[in-house]
Parts: sequence; structure tokens; C-alpha cells
Amino acid sequence: MRIATITNFAYIATVVLTLSSGVALFMASNADRAERAAVKQSRDFDTATEQLEKEAFSLTDRARLAVVNPQPENIQAWKAELAQDRRLEKHLNALKDIGASAEELLLLRDGLTALDTLEDEQQAAITAIEQGRHDEAIRLLFSADYEGQLSQAEYRFAHFESLINQRTDATVAEATHFSQRLRTLSEIMVALTALLFLFVLGFIIKHRILRPVVTLSDVVNRLASQDYAVETPLLAQVDEIGDMAQAIHIFRENGMVRQRLEQERDADWITRNLLARMTQRLQGCESHRSIIKVVKVFAPKVMPEMGGRLYILDPQSNSMKCMASWLSPAGDDAPFMPESCWALKRGQLHSPSRDTVDIPCEHYPAQIAAKAICVPLIAQNKPIGLLTFDNHISNKKPPYIYLELMAETLSLALANQKLRDTLTEKAMYDPLTGLRNRHNLDDILRTLIENAETKKSCVSCLMIDIDYFKRLNDTWGHGAGDKVLRETARIISEQLDENSVAFRYGGEEFLILLPDFEELQAKHVAEKILHNITAHRMLYELHEVGPVSVSIGLATWPTHARESNLVRAADLALYLAKERGRSQIVVAKKVS
Repeated sequence: MRIATITNFAYIATVVLTLSSGVALFMASNADRAERAAVKQSRDFDTATEQLEKEAFSLTDRARLAVVNPQPENIQAWKAELAQDRRLEKHLNALKDIGASAEELLLLRDGLTALDTLEDEQQAAITAIEQGRHDEAIRLLFSADYEGQLSQAEYRFAHFESLINQRTDATVAEATHFSQRLRTLSEIMVALTALLFLFVLGFIIKHRILRPVVTLSDVVNRLASQDYAVETPLLAQVDEIGDMAQAIHIFRENGMVRQRLEQERDADWITRNLLARMTQRLQGCESHRSIIKVVKVFAPKVMPEMGGRLYILDPQSNSMKCMASWLSPAGDDAPFMPESCWALKRGQLHSPSRDTVDIPCEHYPAQIAAKAICVPLIAQNKPIGLLTFDNHISNKKPPYIYLELMAETLSLALANQKLRDTLTEKAMYDPLTGLRNRHNLDDILRTLIENAETKKSCVSCLMIDIDYFKRLNDTWGHGAGDKVLRETARIISEQLDENSVAFRYGGEEFLILLPDFEELQAKHVAEKILHNITAHRMLYELHEVGPVSVSIGLATWPTHARESNLVRAADLALYLAKERGRSQIVVAKKVS
């Protein structure tokens, strides 16, 4: 119920109570007439006369108002009151003489005659107004003669009433006491009713207005501070406060939507910044290991709700091998064939849950394949890898565009790294043997000696030369020579640990750097190489091209050489090995 309705009800209740009190007072004022029937008969004259007198004056006022302001409604009001006045006159004429004196009746008849005369003049004035004779109408109703007649009528009725009142005063005095008691009782009832009304009104104001307003005020203050977690009361009452509660509820809903959009915008901005930073870091990577490390660091931040894996295509086995994973993705890291992934076959992002009906990838476990997302890594229209994600995001669409941007950036980084690796391999490695060439021998040797100086250690160098290699080439051809070089490089590589470095020094010569190897340890390695090469059967096109042997020169820093001439010292030792008959190891002379 609206507050305005409650207020209207309060006004109506007040009017009803006032009318009830008036009725009680009217009954109290007329209690004396109920006491005595005879007095009632006398009072009939008095009451009728008094009422007629009042009607006469009221009729005069109506007529004058109609003359001064000749509106149709004023004229109609006069006519209606004239009819009422004539009914009263008729009523007085019809009353029987039940105790009134001749003098009283004469005064009453003279008064009625005067009223008839006044009514005739009023009728003449109204007729003049209706015919447009305004001045004449004014003269008729506002003249001294009219006022005199009105005074005469008033006098006769007053005199008549005086005579009547003299007879009824005694009876009225008796009824007054009783009437006063009724009036007092009425006033007490009005006071009690008013108190009850005020109590009900205060209760309604407190529970239907003040309490909801205080609650809504607290909600508005919290909403003003952007605390949209506050629950707005849903008031069922149909009034201004209910409308206010509904408006606040709508404001909160709009605020929550705006806050969610701002959060999505901020999250989108953060994601874009992370992708930009990831792209910058990928551009600075110089190896596959560093690329994978960047992916493992940034992927969980870019997609914090999606676990995933990075697969790289292994050309030798033609399989996708997992190189990195984050946020505990479902399934295992086992390699799989490219044919089992729809993203690799289609060359574009594949997400079965994105469409109403689609086919899941076979490399994912069946129970989660429907929610998986696969993004291919494409370079020059060929797949080089794959990104997979577990779609655990609920109530919103996965950020497919960011997944594709990440895949595109990563594809470019992997393709560039592959190109760099290819160029580096061609520049630094011998294509025939797979060993390093002399491109950065000096840099590597300087680094190893600096490390040895720091650790107070040593570095040994082996210079190896295949004996009678020119004769082998002349006898069996360059194909056989190449085969011997490859087999010799393989046997040398098998004897080295992860810290040692082997080079194809030139032609049929090989050089080995052994960090942290003293003379005896290096000589032991040289003996194993010499023995294994000599014992190995060199076959070329089903023909044995051996026996093949090697000569080895050994030098150790700082025992046999300084930093700048370690390789030369090993080369001189190799020269001595050849001079002494080949197929042997010669250790360089110690530095004096």
C-alpha cells in the first residue's frame, strides 16, 4: 500500500470520527425533545421557523451571488434552494395549532408573507439577469426597500421565536443537563479514538517507513562506495518505498554488470600485456630450451584457468613430443602421431565444445576430450608443434583469440629458432663428421683455460691424424675416405664425456679438448681411441679398406704449453709420432 493511500485513509478516518462526534453532539442537543412530546411539538414551530429564517437569508445570499456573478451554476443553486424554502413554508402552513397562541400564529403568517414578497423580488431579479438587465437586478436585491422587508421578516420570525422560547425554556433547562453528559461522553470517545489512531499511525510509520528507509539508506551508502556485494531488500509493499527498493535493486544489478565489464576489460588488458611481454621475451631467445622456459613461465599467467602442454614435432620419429606442461593438465605426456589431432590435420584451432556437434581429438583421454582445445603451431604452412589446453572455464567463453595469438607468436619463435639452429649448424659443424669445425676453436679454448685458471685445474689437447689417408683415398676412392672419416669421428665421440669437445681440425686431422684432464688421464683416453680405431674393421661397399690407424699428439696446459700454443704443442707431438713410425701416442715436452 502506498504512503499516499495510507495518508488518504488517515484523512477519511479523521473525517469519519469528526462526523461521528458531530452526530453525537447533535443527538445531545436534541435529547430534550425526546424527553417530552409536548415540548417537541412546540419546538417543531421553533425549529421550522428558525430553519426557514436561515433559508431566507441563505436564499438572499444565493440570489445576490447569482446577480453579482451570473454563472449558470449559481442560478441553479438559487433555484434549488428556493424550492427547499418553499417546501419549508408549505410545511409551516400545514402545521396544526397545538398550543400556539393567536399572537404567535399572526406573527408567523406575517413572516411567511414577507418571505413570499422577498422571493418574488428575487425571482424578478433572476429574470432580469437572464434577460440581460443587470442594473435592474442589482437595484432589486440591493435596495433599501429590500433590506427593510428582509429586516421585517427577520423581526417577525425573531419575535415568534421569542414567544416560543419562553414556553420551552423550562423544558430546555431540564434537557441541558442530560445533553451535557452526552457531549462529555462524545468528547471522551473522540479522544480515545484519536489516541488509537495516533498509535496505529505511529506503528505504520515506524515499521512501514522508518525501518525500510534506514535499511535502504545503509544499502545506498554501501553501493555508493561500490560495494556491490551488499544484498538489496526486496520489499513487497506497493508504495514509494517499494519503488525505491526496486530502483536500488536495479542500480545494484547495473553496477554489478558495469563492475564485471570493468574487470573483464582489466583482465583483457593484463592478458594483452602478458602476451606482448611474452612476444618480446621469445624474440630474445637463442635456443629451444629458452623458448620452452618462456612458455612455461607465461602460459599459466596468460591462461590461469587452463592447464596445458606444448608439443614439438620430432622429424625423425614423426611424432609430437611434450616439451612443457603447466597447471597440471589432464592425461599424460606420451608422444602421439600428428594424425590423431584434428587441429594438426585441419591446420586451425579445434575445440569440440565450441560447436554444437564436433569430433574430439584421439590423443586426449575420452572422458575429457570433449572439453579439450588444440591450437596448431604452423610455420610456412607446415605444422611444427601443438598447444593443448584443458577447458575448465565455466559460465564464459574461452579466450580463443588469445590462444591463437599465443600459438602464432610461439610458431614464429620456433621457426626462427629452427632457422638459426640450421645456420649455426652449417657455420660451426662439419657436415661430413658432425663434429665442430675450427670456426670458434680459439674462443672455446680460451674459455676452457680461463675456467681452469679459476679452478686451479688443467686442460689437455689431443691432435689426431689418420695414417696414410692419402694412399687410402687413392686406392679406394674419396667415398671410402669419407666413410673412414665418419667412422673415426664416431669412435672419437664415443670416448668423450659431456664436457669434452671434438673438432675436425682439417682434412684427416681431428682435435680434442679435455677440460680438467691431467696428462695421464688424457693419455688413457688417447690409448682407448688408438686401440678402438685400430681394432675397428673399416668396410666400404662390402670391402675392408683397412687396417686404419691413427697417430696422436698430446699436450697438457700448463705442463706442456702456455695458453697461446697448446694446440701447437700437441701438433708438434703429433709430428714426432709420425716421424717415429705412426700408430702411436707422443706426449709433448714439458715447458721449462
